[in-house]
Amino acid sequence: MQPVILGLLASFVGFSSSFAVVLQGYLAMGATPAQAASGLTIITFSMGALGAWFSFRTRMPVAIAWSTPGAALLVASLAPAGGFAAAVGAFIISGLLIMLAGLWRPLLRAVEGIPGPIANAMLAGVLLDLCVSPARAVGVVPWIALPVVLTWLIMLRLARLWAVPAAVVVAAGLVAVLLPLPPGAFSGAAPRLEWVWPVFEPAAILGIGVPLFLVTMASQNVPGIAVLSAFGYRPKAGQVFLATGAASAAGALVGGQMINFAAITAAMCAGPESHPDPKRRWVAAFANGCGYMAIALAAGLAAAAVAVAPPALIQAVAGLALLGSMAGALRAAVEDEGLRIPAVLCFVTCASGLSFAGVGPAFWGLLSGLAAAAVLRRP
Repeated sequence: MQPVILGLLASFVGFSSSFAVVLQGYLAMGATPAQAASGLTIITFSMGALGAWFSFRTRMPVAIAWSTPGAALLVASLAPAGGFAAAVGAFIISGLLIMLAGLWRPLLRAVEGIPGPIANAMLAGVLLDLCVSPARAVGVVPWIALPVVLTWLIMLRLARLWAVPAAVVVAAGLVAVLLPLPPGAFSGAAPRLEWVWPVFEPAAILGIGVPLFLVTMASQNVPGIAVLSAFGYRPKAGQVFLATGAASAAGALVGGQMINFAAITAAMCAGPESHPDPKRRWVAAFANGCGYMAIALAAGLAAAAVAVAPPALIQAVAGLALLGSMAGALRAAVEDEGLRIPAVLCFVTCASGLSFAGVGPAFWGLLSGLAAAAVLRRP
């Protein structure tokens, strides 16, 4: 039962520690609460189903997760002119690019060829605004935000893995006790999928779809493969890219966004904590996938709870969940002295909120960093 228990634990921690980021990303793109709940449901179920299938088929701990950095990118981006339908069109393009990376090796090599410091600088710039949200929330709703932040900090010292889930529980309890809930707040919490007709706008594709693809590849897929390799597993990445890209593109029609190789969850399932025998660790990833499929039934309830909470509080919880990611990205962005200036330029451009020709800051930040690296590169 050891790998089963650990896999189910990983699914609970993975969902509770970052679902607020995913929902905040949907709302930033102009999704209605029903569309956000639909998107959360489909990506939770899809990543569970694919994770269970690949683990069972390959007998390797292949864990699949949503793109938390991708969701943070959506939070930091401007809502497209065409509304959520245009965002859905960008999600579809991003999924198709993932599929193309699985079929056409030159594209995958091109993404892997982006200098690590610049890719991490883009991620850090995208995360900055969300990571300062806890401080903002303390100023707006201190009687709720301060206990949440203190809970997170204490649990970070005692049990790091449970820091964000504990903060989520405290936030939910304080909202339930201190804020009056509107009648029928959870009446629409049953699982339900909402169809969205996509609109393909060039500005949304460049400003959302392409950066979402790059962030997902650089911050999720490549590290996820590296984690499995570190434990001696060599899954066929192309097959996983094809499946996750197809599921992302198809799921976008009901609000879904990117799913990909897991990194942190994969480390939990593939490590010796799940089972002493490496040949039995696939059971943990299989149980993790089954746990996500079960949690998908409650995704609507999670979305309904977020809808009645103060927006500043939800952003604060999401920011706490991403502080570790931002710290790692900042460290990796500046460790190479030769690329430090291009990386910092990429970071400040992404953090500036620059929007030009309808295209958001992530694209321009990456472009500025790559251009500066090309100009400053020594022969």
